[in-house]
Amino acid sequence: MQTSDIIERRRLRRRVTWWRAIAVIVAVLLCVSIYRLIFGPSQMPLSRPHIAEITISGIVADDPGRIETIREIGEDPNVKALIVSLSTGGGTTYGGELFYKTLRDVAQKKPVVSEIRTQAASAGYMIALAGDRIFAGDTSITGSIGVLFMYPQVKDLLDKIGVSMDAIKSAPLKAEPSPFNDASAEAQAMVRAMVMDSYDWFVDLVAERRGLSRDKVLTLADGRILTGRQALEAGLVDAIGGRNAIRDYLAEQGVSETLEIRSWDSINRNGFGFDLMDISSKLAEAIGLGSFLTENAFRDLGVVDGLISVRQDKW
Repeated sequence: MQTSDIIERRRLRRRVTWWRAIAVIVAVLLCVSIYRLIFGPSQMPLSRPHIAEITISGIVADDPGRIETIREIGEDPNVKALIVSLSTGGGTTYGGELFYKTLRDVAQKKPVVSEIRTQAASAGYMIALAGDRIFAGDTSITGSIGVLFMYPQVKDLLDKIGVSMDAIKSAPLKAEPSPFNDASAEAQAMVRAMVMDSYDWFVDLVAERRGLSRDKVLTLADGRILTGRQALEAGLVDAIGGRNAIRDYLAEQGVSETLEIRSWDSINRNGFGFDLMDISSKLAEAIGLGSFLTENAFRDLGVVDGLISVRQDKW
């Protein structure tokens, strides 16, 4: 190989390396631009004083990532207050309990406000109780104070196709109630006792947080749902209003009115600080499929287990 050929190859290699470096830089800048386009500047590192916002929507369940985010909000000195934006018909009782207790921990350090938007019913209302003050819209839906346990029953279907299911159990109440046979009186009593124990806890929580007598709460805890105006009259919420009313309340608590409200919804949703479901839903919205492929539509495909505090129309 001639010397000129060797020199030319080296020059070509340097040019290729240079263009590869440029391509990597462009790719990184493009990813950052897309990220900012989808999520907006408020989703970038939250390094300045601000009011945090977290949205709880869809089915309430045990959500370790979201719980960790709330804990971080409590510990972050740049967060001066927290707004909990609620649009949920409920979910698992334990999920609601976990959110409630975590938010109350935050409330020991900084103001926490619950904002009932479309609805905060059942376990959603349980979460709203964690706020130092609860705001709702005139036509928001709330209430549905109660607990539910549901299980499928396929015995009649199996009988029709000639299939039976036998079981050998260590005790009569093991694996009861079963979808393969009618629940015995003892099994029904066991489940009812469990439901009523959780119900009593929920009722006591409402009475404590809202400053109502237990008898008063029991008249409201029959599963009924209420509008924001009805809930205000019943003492289940503090005020009708939106962000302006919330800012006025926070100003009374010493939180500056000039602070930005910044969303923490994408924090801890996965290991990279953003939620692939959220990205998918936003991209779907960008191409005109937002009404079909929402973030909640992806999340609601999950199966909820355990005791349930949810509006019946969610099933």
